[in-house]
Amino acid sequence: MTTQARIVWDDSFTGYDFGEGHPMSPIRLDLTARLCRSFGLFDSECEIIAPDTPDDALLTRVHSTDYIDAVKRASVDPGHADLRFGLGTEDDPAFAGIHEVSARIAEGSRAVAEGVWRGEVKHGVNFTGGLHHAMRDSASGFCIYNDAGVAIDWLLEQGAERIAYVDIDAHHGDGVERMFWNDPRVLTISVHETGTILFPGTGFPNDIGGLDAPGSAVNLALPPGVGDAGWLRAFHAVAPAVLRAFRPQIIVSQHGADSHFRDPLAHLSVSVDAQRILAESLHDLSHELCDGKWIALGGGGYEVVSVVPRTWTHLTAVALHRPIPVDTAVPQGWLDDVTARLGEQAPDMMGDGTSDDGRIWWRSWEVGYDPEDPIDRAAMKTREAVFPHHGLDLWFD
Repeated sequence: MTTQARIVWDDSFTGYDFGEGHPMSPIRLDLTARLCRSFGLFDSECEIIAPDTPDDALLTRVHSTDYIDAVKRASVDPGHADLRFGLGTEDDPAFAGIHEVSARIAEGSRAVAEGVWRGEVKHGVNFTGGLHHAMRDSASGFCIYNDAGVAIDWLLEQGAERIAYVDIDAHHGDGVERMFWNDPRVLTISVHETGTILFPGTGFPNDIGGLDAPGSAVNLALPPGVGDAGWLRAFHAVAPAVLRAFRPQIIVSQHGADSHFRDPLAHLSVSVDAQRILAESLHDLSHELCDGKWIALGGGGYEVVSVVPRTWTHLTAVALHRPIPVDTAVPQGWLDDVTARLGEQAPDMMGDGTSDDGRIWWRSWEVGYDPEDPIDRAAMKTREAVFPHHGLDLWFD
């Protein structure tokens, strides 16, 4: 019997900890797992795994040996982290055990990919992962090892010929894109705030892939301030058509929650309700296009109490085919725990009240293009850049 979902979690993953005051607090992972448990999600049809530290052979396929060695040295002696590899910086300070926990996160994404690809589970979730900025030779943007890259590379080794990676983090998925820039077997789609405003300053519409893979990189760069309706319209104006043309055998998606209007590091204005809708959309596309083969990862998200736990609990629930209505009350025990431990009052509902029974109205692309709308202009630039490479009509697909 196929299990519904394989989920990566163990309390030890909170060891991915850059220290007090760093935006990427591990409390977001702990609170997500606790909220999932409060809804009984970890007791349903799922398999919870806690991977061990993998051999270096897994990592050296997407990271250089010199970089891995530098991470290992920093793991033993954080005070002598090598800045040449992006370690010991304000964004990526070294800490004891940095290699082991980062490698375990990467192995977690590989393991859920294995389960989905081999049909052992229907979906896979690793909300500790989604570390999409890590480069082959360096740490970047709070990311040490690129777990999405590791999972995709493993799938290619197993013979996958068409893998789609969809990234809805507020920040451009630059590390994953760069790893597969010239590989026509991997389609990378990133929907993010424009790099003219936000780190890492990349991901523009004309960045479409290497000479051997034109159209394999799809970048939708949105202006700051985009809210629910605009975000959903932009995504649906680009991603579904390209995915259907590409016909992936498996979808890997990254669900950074930093598009939220409360996030302190980005400038989008998206709600938990809309983030849940896109999780459902990607889930549905996986069933439409690749027999439900779907791997969902975490990512950014720096409002660690009010946003990330609800968003990723919704993501986990969608993968378990047990979606939680946005008007559901947050379990009181979880709220009390947050107040007792952190002195904060978390939202008492699973949504932000921006939707009608979980539905948000957004203007479909089929009703026409508005050249005066900056969101439409952003979507059109991406369509112009990539649609011809997929045999898609600029105006009607």
